[in-house]
Amino acid sequence: MILLTGGTGYIASHTAEALAQAGHPCVLLDNLANSPASTWQGLAQLCGDALVFEPGDVRDPATLDAIFARYPIQAVVHAASLKATGEGVADPALYYDNNVAGTVTLVRAMERAGLRRLVFSSSSTVYGNPSQACLAESAPLAPLSPEARTKVMVEQILTDVAASHPDWRITSLRCFNPVGAHPSGLLGEAPRGQTLNLLTVIGQVAAGQRPALSIFGDDYPTPDGTGVRDYIHVMDLAQGHLAAVRQVLRADPPPGQPRHQVLNLGRGQGVSVLQLLQAFEQHTGQRVPYQVVPRRPGDAASWVADATQVQQSLGWRAELGLAEMCTSAWRWQQRPDSPGL
Repeated sequence: MILLTGGTGYIASHTAEALAQAGHPCVLLDNLANSPASTWQGLAQLCGDALVFEPGDVRDPATLDAIFARYPIQAVVHAASLKATGEGVADPALYYDNNVAGTVTLVRAMERAGLRRLVFSSSSTVYGNPSQACLAESAPLAPLSPEARTKVMVEQILTDVAASHPDWRITSLRCFNPVGAHPSGLLGEAPRGQTLNLLTVIGQVAAGQRPALSIFGDDYPTPDGTGVRDYIHVMDLAQGHLAAVRQVLRADPPPGQPRHQVLNLGRGQGVSVLQLLQAFEQHTGQRVPYQVVPRRPGDAASWVADATQVQQSLGWRAELGLAEMCTSAWRWQQRPDSPGL
């Protein structure tokens, strides 16, 4: 079995479905601080008894010890992370407690259980405001927010943990911009509060839940002046986590691979804000009004993954394009229980 912390979150819930479909039953640990009960209901419909939900907090050692004693856990996917940049700036102690201290608590519980196989769902925010358009894993780290700094700290902690015992196998995945939803329409992004996910916002505008899309700047040195990002379908992201789990479960790492490897998880293709907006309109038939507003401080012109290493190490590459991203996001937006703003 695989334990997923933050198991009902956006990335982890889709990863749980991918793992279950690949024959890996999962235990999902979540305190439901940022996801609704409907996520578990969708997972139950898709996966049945291949998944088990355990309510609880990754910062609670007793909860973790009980899970490791009750279930034959083989590996952990750690995705229990707070990620709202503004919230982290307003309450940094909360973010360091949840993201950093939570990871330390998890690692110590894994040590007590004799379990040393871990996949960490990290973030491309570790790169900050990069000067280069295509980012390799060796690019300088320059996190701009408490949330991003917690990711860097956790990666550093895991490097030291991996060096502490020869049995550790850890992979950190620097996820770029996940978008879209499960093709069934039963899973998607459902945070408590407002989202910053561009495609989700576009869908909300199309559904009349927002008056217009705000495009932050159209004077960047990009083909159409709007910011370029590496958008990746969340189902591809889930398959990347599945590939990482399969690798850490191996007895020995491939030759030359460190016990803690760090990999970008992205398509390696840039898409501008206007291109994503136009793709949504094309593939859904929905009109999306927008307005151009001033740039946001700290936004980079272009931010795209160099996906060479993940393709070589995990044999993984993104398969789904803009059509699948847009149609799945719109299907999710149209569900009967979609909340207004």
